[in-house]
Amino acid sequence: MARASSPAFPEPRLISTTDDLASTLTRLREEPYLTIDTEFMRERTYWPELCLVQIGGAREVVLIDTMAEGLDLAPLGALMADEAVLKVFHAARQDLEIFLHLFDALPTPLFDTQVAAMVAGYGDQVGYDSLVGSITGHAIDKSHRFTDWSARPLSAAQLTYAAGDVTWLRLVYERLLKKLEQEKRLDWVSAEMAVLTDPATFRADPEKQWERLRARTNNRRMLGVLRAVAALREREAQRVNVPRQRLLKDESLLEIAATVPVTVEALARVRGVSRGLAEGRTGAGLLEAVKQAQALPEAELPRLPKNRGKDAPRASAALMALLKVLLTSCCEEHDVAPKLVASMEDLEALALDPSAPNPALVGWRKAVFGDAALSLCQGKIALGVKGGKVELLPC
Repeated sequence: MARASSPAFPEPRLISTTDDLASTLTRLREEPYLTIDTEFMRERTYWPELCLVQIGGAREVVLIDTMAEGLDLAPLGALMADEAVLKVFHAARQDLEIFLHLFDALPTPLFDTQVAAMVAGYGDQVGYDSLVGSITGHAIDKSHRFTDWSARPLSAAQLTYAAGDVTWLRLVYERLLKKLEQEKRLDWVSAEMAVLTDPATFRADPEKQWERLRARTNNRRMLGVLRAVAALREREAQRVNVPRQRLLKDESLLEIAATVPVTVEALARVRGVSRGLAEGRTGAGLLEAVKQAQALPEAELPRLPKNRGKDAPRASAALMALLKVLLTSCCEEHDVAPKLVASMEDLEALALDPSAPNPALVGWRKAVFGDAALSLCQGKIALGVKGGKVELLPC
């Protein structure tokens, strides 16, 4: 792919008033696509604290100071909902989570250049700076990557850095779009966008948080307590707007589930639980959650997923190794990122039961890898080496 010469980008303009925002976005909504990025802080909060929104158009770049006093972001919400304007992001998940929290709706329609780059053969979850370098030859300034975006005023260097996240993205998008059109892979990208357009992707279900904790037990009563206290922690973290791990660490939840404290004194003895937390609202909530979980009938207690726990079946390590080699070989042949085609969980599920439903056996993935994987699992093909490359051999 040809390298791009350094274009003359417009000077970024900072917006801090509602009138300016409304008039600017009305103008930008006339464009077919816009590149968008955000700067935010969330080290000390559960919900991301939006500090800046960058929008790149064909002739102007605007930086919205979302922390400006009195600024109404309703015009931004209208832009995000405008079906006539494509919103182009890179690694969009955190940006989308922010907009969903702000406007109770996801931006639509959208295009994620990180996903597109994986489809186009630029590697697994390629970073913005690496992708810009690969496509345009330009080296992105990384000096303000970990800056405090909540501090005001923002410096000229910060604004220039922020603008770079949406200016070069226009070139990246246009080059990727052309490549994907030529290779007839735009429908592959569209299939991957489905998860990003589902609000459930970004909304944590408190009742499912226990599954993240990787409990190593088949004791359903213990799992019931774990589910209850993990859900309580999630709701409390949302309510007080602090990171869940800062409120109470995973290890403490696992110990509560194992020891089942029923008094403030017993709760305060759990590692990581302070006396103040045990005596306060969160502590009372935890004790009530334990009590309710203990009272549940056996039929309502959770079970570990089939592929978890001490008694879970394990796939053959040798077969897993062969599937990994096959995946890498197929992805090299089709110039697509392996992580986009099949996860390690997909491979293990294939090794355990090739007849079971599996994402790797659906759509374009089936053509790229799934059919060959099934043949390997069924003993219809073998793997060999010829000319320094892995090849498939009929059995």
